[in-house]
Amino acid sequence: MSACVFCEIVAGTGSARIVYEDEWTVAFLPLYPAAVGHTLLVPRAHVRDLWDLGAADAHRLTTALMRLAPALRRALSPDGLNVVNSAGAAATQTVFHLHVHLVPRWHGDAFGPLWPGRSQRPAQQDEGVAELIRAEVTGRDAGPADSL
Repeated sequence: MSACVFCEIVAGTGSARIVYEDEWTVAFLPLYPAAVGHTLLVPRAHVRDLWDLGAADAHRLTTALMRLAPALRRALSPDGLNVVNSAGAAATQTVFHLHVHLVPRWHGDAFGPLWPGRSQRPAQQDEGVAELIRAEVTGRDAGPADSL
């Protein structure tokens, strides 16, 4: 099994331009930024992805994110900011240590849109999906998902 490059950065053995760190998190510039100021925020503890993150660590990560976002705004004066997390290979996660991308954005930048065009799904399907999610959040049985 190969070493985790983000764990190496957290441990101080990997090379990175660190812009922020606290007891629980480290933020640094990626090797291949999508935009000027693109910053990665990672927990110090190795957590594979968002689905493996506990509530206390999620709070710590969000607290650091809310410190970084205004700092990026003050430092770079972007027109906007994307905050992106990818969980799993299907979502384009390539380093399997949870990380959040803070990507400063400017009108007309080369980053492009994040979302595809409008969906043509029937509204009935969306209601079925909504019911499945509500059931999981509340812990009640939603029934079979065969109609999706």
